[in-house]
Amino acid sequence: MAVAAQHAPAVRISSPTGRWILLTTVLGSSMAMLDSTVVNVALPRIGRDLDANLAALQWTVNAYMVTLAGLILLGGSLGDRYGRRRIFVLGVVWFATASLLCGLAPNVGILVAARALQGVGGALLTPGSLALIQASFHPDDRGRAVGLWSGFGGIGAAVGPFLGGWLVAGPGWRWVFLLNVPVALVCAPIAVRHVPESSGGPAHGRFDVLGAALGALSLALVTYALIEARGGTLAVALTAAAGVLAAVAFVYVEKHRRDPMVPPDIFASRQFTAVNLVTLCVYAAFGGFFFLTALQLQVVAGYSPLEAGTALLPTTALMLLFSARSGALADRIGPRLPLTVGPLLCAVALLLMLRVGKGADYLTDVLPALLVMGAGMVTLVAPLTATVLASVDTSRAGLASGINNAAARAAGLIAVAALPLLAGMGPEAYRSADAFDAAFRRAMPICAAVLVAGAVLAFTTVRRPAPGCRRPECRTHGSVTTPPLETGRGGAASGTGPAS
Repeated sequence: MAVAAQHAPAVRISSPTGRWILLTTVLGSSMAMLDSTVVNVALPRIGRDLDANLAALQWTVNAYMVTLAGLILLGGSLGDRYGRRRIFVLGVVWFATASLLCGLAPNVGILVAARALQGVGGALLTPGSLALIQASFHPDDRGRAVGLWSGFGGIGAAVGPFLGGWLVAGPGWRWVFLLNVPVALVCAPIAVRHVPESSGGPAHGRFDVLGAALGALSLALVTYALIEARGGTLAVALTAAAGVLAAVAFVYVEKHRRDPMVPPDIFASRQFTAVNLVTLCVYAAFGGFFFLTALQLQVVAGYSPLEAGTALLPTTALMLLFSARSGALADRIGPRLPLTVGPLLCAVALLLMLRVGKGADYLTDVLPALLVMGAGMVTLVAPLTATVLASVDTSRAGLASGINNAAARAAGLIAVAALPLLAGMGPEAYRSADAFDAAFRRAMPICAAVLVAGAVLAFTTVRRPAPGCRRPECRTHGSVTTPPLETGRGGAASGTGPAS
């Protein structure tokens, strides 16, 4: 049964209820954000303890991303229909249960399956956290509430790699997942007791479950084919063909449903299409970079998990400190220049990473590359989000943001699957410093070339948005794996709403 819509949110940020809402949404969103940044640091230890090859480590990352990217739009729609608090709490409990399974996994097969279940939980709770804030707070307090939520979330993203490294080096990699359980035991009861329920109003028809399933299936099959392509078997070729057919079926279904999850007509906006192509380029490079760099620092440079996690802090810290200012600058000068310069700076950073080899010194070899990387990300992420929102009608801002966020996640998972193949990494490459270093040096120029392609695309296609268009409400951003996820003005989650 659908929950009655809350038409006049009146919670004030200074009230006890307002503080409880902020606490539970920050805790919930931090679970998913931390998980997306700390697992990379744990990969070498996971591989050693579970006797996993490189393909298994790729699946440890990508199983989560497949279900999250494929279902995040549907997760927002479920909240709109059945109640944002209800779906958020379900997502928190689901995510924690899957995390427990990850932490107890006796082998890599169970770990990968549990990671896929984690992604389902993430798809339920991620769009719900901001939507709860939008739907609950008084309009006069909403901007400040969103600012506090995004600021605390950014701090969580900055702490994530350090915390992950400490856990891996100390109690062990399983605690990277087990830590989510006590967080959920605090978050879920607070949400049930103190957060008001809301929804998007009465809904009719059915959800686009078929579209969501086809999208996730296509990502899973293509990812499998890329990871296993080294074998060159008939099964791999058939899987790749099945993935392409699933993608074609997804497009067909979305074109012929009355209310599809991803309405094809939203891509009638050339600006929206162009910016999503830029998103695919830059977040593919980011996904490959952060996956391989966490391994390079440990396998080749000899860093401990704690040192490797701490080493990555500058990029997140720069994002947290300067993303709001970057957005304000892009408002004045337009998005074309930032979306061109930002990827080029990131490409330079990836080429600087070629200095990171055996015995690499942090201050002279690693830090310069990460500072340039952070500067590039600061330059492009906020303008990217603003341009996405400005390229569609205001009523479709939540949908546009959801599609852009899903596109970034899909790009990252395809990169993690394809980059080791393109760089010639064998199944046991991460066990040999020399073999991994050689492949890393082939991979970074590939990522840099993809970023340059994104810069060229931005320069040739992106134009200044029309005056009075929708602006992002999340001004502070600390995540390095995806662009900010925005909602509709009325609190609608990132999906289309219930689809029939």
